Amino acid sequence: MCLGIPGQVVEIVEGYAGQLALVDVEGAKRRVNIGMLDSPPDPGAWVLIHLGFAVELIDAREAARAMSGLELVGQARRLRRRYTVSGLVQGVGFRPFAYATASALALSGSVANTADGVVTEVEGEADAVHSYGQRLRNDAPPLAMVIGVFSEDLPLQGGTGFTIASSHGGEAHTLASPDVAICADCLRELRDPADRRYRHPFITCTNCGPRFTIINSLPYDRRATTMAGFPMCADCEAEYADPEDRRFHAQPIACPSCGPTLELVPPSSENPLDACRRLLAEGRIVAVKGLGGYHLACDARNAAAVAELRRRKQRGGKPFAVMVADVETARRLAALSEGDEELLDDIRRPIVLAPRRADAGVADEVAPDNPDLGIMLPYTPLHVLLFGLPGDPPGPDALVMTSGNLSGEPIVTDDAAALDRLGALADAWLRHDRGIRVPCDDSVSRHVAGAELPIRRSRGYAPLPLALPFEVAPVLAVGADLKNTCAVASGRYAWLSQHIGDMDDLSTIEALTRTERHLEELTGVRPETVVADLHPGYRSSDWARTHADGRPVRWVQHHHAHVASVMAEHGLGPDEQVIGIAFDGTGYGPDGAVWGGEMLIADYKDYRRAARLGYVPLAGGDASVLRPYRMALAHLHAAGVPWHPDLPAVRACRPAERDLLARQFGSGADCVPTSSMGRLFDAVSSLAGIRHTVEYEAEAAILLEGQARSGGALDHPYSFELCVSHDGPDVADAGPVIRQVARDVLHGVAAPVVAARFHAAVAALIGQMAERGRERFGIDVVVLGGGVFQNALLIEAALRELGERGFTALRPRLLPPNDGGIALGQLVIGSV
Repeated sequence: MCLGIPGQVVEIVEGYAGQLALVDVEGAKRRVNIGMLDSPPDPGAWVLIHLGFAVELIDAREAARAMSGLELVGQARRLRRRYTVSGLVQGVGFRPFAYATASALALSGSVANTADGVVTEVEGEADAVHSYGQRLRNDAPPLAMVIGVFSEDLPLQGGTGFTIASSHGGEAHTLASPDVAICADCLRELRDPADRRYRHPFITCTNCGPRFTIINSLPYDRRATTMAGFPMCADCEAEYADPEDRRFHAQPIACPSCGPTLELVPPSSENPLDACRRLLAEGRIVAVKGLGGYHLACDARNAAAVAELRRRKQRGGKPFAVMVADVETARRLAALSEGDEELLDDIRRPIVLAPRRADAGVADEVAPDNPDLGIMLPYTPLHVLLFGLPGDPPGPDALVMTSGNLSGEPIVTDDAAALDRLGALADAWLRHDRGIRVPCDDSVSRHVAGAELPIRRSRGYAPLPLALPFEVAPVLAVGADLKNTCAVASGRYAWLSQHIGDMDDLSTIEALTRTERHLEELTGVRPETVVADLHPGYRSSDWARTHADGRPVRWVQHHHAHVASVMAEHGLGPDEQVIGIAFDGTGYGPDGAVWGGEMLIADYKDYRRAARLGYVPLAGGDASVLRPYRMALAHLHAAGVPWHPDLPAVRACRPAERDLLARQFGSGADCVPTSSMGRLFDAVSSLAGIRHTVEYEAEAAILLEGQARSGGALDHPYSFELCVSHDGPDVADAGPVIRQVARDVLHGVAAPVVAARFHAAVAALIGQMAERGRERFGIDVVVLGGGVFQNALLIEAALRELGERGFTALRPRLLPPNDGGIALGQLVIGSV
């Protein structure tokens, strides 16, 4: 039995949520557990002490009336409590953790997946029940992400033991886990000849393996995944039911006796993996079924094989990703920073962009003229086995691994479709019979200025939620037309889809429909509003109109969404304003111009265009996007620089086309004004003789950045002229830069020097714009957004410039700066 007496809290010893207080009881200080309190007790408050258990705060007058001297409190209390845990708690080993924790605390009860997350009921001594709640919050499995733990006391039921109950359905409110790379424990077993899963291509446990791509619906149980068709053998059943086992309630559990099987098409007398490795070594192209779809693989060191893959895939000059067996091999291909290596070996296993070594030894056709290589490590046991274990016949140590599709189409996931759609691309198919519910491309990232800079957020990241800075009603954002992702949100969280692709193909538009529906199924969000880009010609905007089903559609300006996306990512509140620097290639402006070099004074509700890059004529729309020499001539025209025949961009343009452009620029016929910074990068790339035509988005700018890295010390940086306006936005005139570039090129200055001087000028312009914004509006927070900020050299220089000027600079870290992250900005703007 315990005695309870009134006392006075004199000090909080270790905080308050389940921690200790120091209480003065008749002149003696005692430590007591103050239990789960919503706020700390005020010093001087009176308490009723249950020694060894929870402290109940009571009013001093009530305490005086209730007690005089000592009062008998009674025996230790017994409680029954239900905890509902929300967040990323299904498919990450949370129920086994809840089971083991209850067993350790001698609590009875049960745990189950539900539509709200994980619900567990426990009964036992009060201190153990309190401790259980604390451990749910603080000691969750490494792959879990606990958003909230809600408790409710229940009547005592008695009973012994703790069980994992069947899942309960209902409308989904929990989170689906992303796919996770093979863990160290499974990798060790895969390589151990004594282990029963030795060389099993589908080895997994609660800490790794497929999740998002195999989930049909929530709650997450085997029967709700594409593993439902693989009944467990007795050995797997025993592991699945054993709380002490790493595979306790691991839904994708399998072994060679009961799991998916591997096959090679056409079949071979060899083991499928050995035969595949031999084909790759012989220079053949193999379609390999992965987690989120098929890859097309070939030997990255075989120039003929890579060139043939490029031809068959209609890839143009766009770089291929390369998979290598380990970090040591990756170091031989690229100059990796510590941050690069951490990204490579992260459980998400993105493709990491890093500077290619001159002696990398991979075929030039892997990334023609590109300064970087995209490298990734194996993330499935199948990939590990593809490189071979000790004793295997040797195969390529570096494999091209590119999405299994024709350029512009979604990645192939279905086996029959793979034989059909990849029939002209692959020589063989290495496949398995585990279904892929959700297509999911590889993620792409780079490490810049001390932090990750996502380029494409997909496998390993989606569909993890992002916290919002304010509550929103259920809403859907459909993204943009390039690098499309969609998103849903409700309350304080948003869920962005995996990468869908460019909206220039019917199959990609259909993929948007499927992706949006599946995202609603997984999250339980039923959008009441649809948000889309202001551009009237975007296919994504047309999709929004078609699929609104009577719901209101809100239209959001493209660059406002870029800025708002970064604001939301950094948790800025609804009343905060920023100086938004939005630099990209294309965005529809309300004045009918093509924007892309903007400084906006923005909050979530509205924006003011405070400065922009000077307009130049964009002749023929996409024709000038695909031919940077046309943009070079447009900028020369706007800057008053003659089209000197010794300028590389002028030489690249045929005389008849030059004559046509001269007439168009003079009359304005078939021209739209543009303030695009991306098009200015294209123009300088062509003027410097680096790239005159492109085969993929931002190619000319990427190669310009690569040249700038070797430009050396800057002795004569270029500079823009920022022209102050009193009745409209200030104008950053690129004319001085264009004149300086043309002068240097005609005087034989090397392209790397020209490129470096141009990058320095753009970084300085960002600083000038920010200074002007601070002078006019008193704001010192600068947000950087838009596809131009994929440029590592520029973002580092801009952050340095802004830091030296005393600004707080916010850059993308969780979402891509390009259109792949724009849906978040649309969500928050459409919700205020």
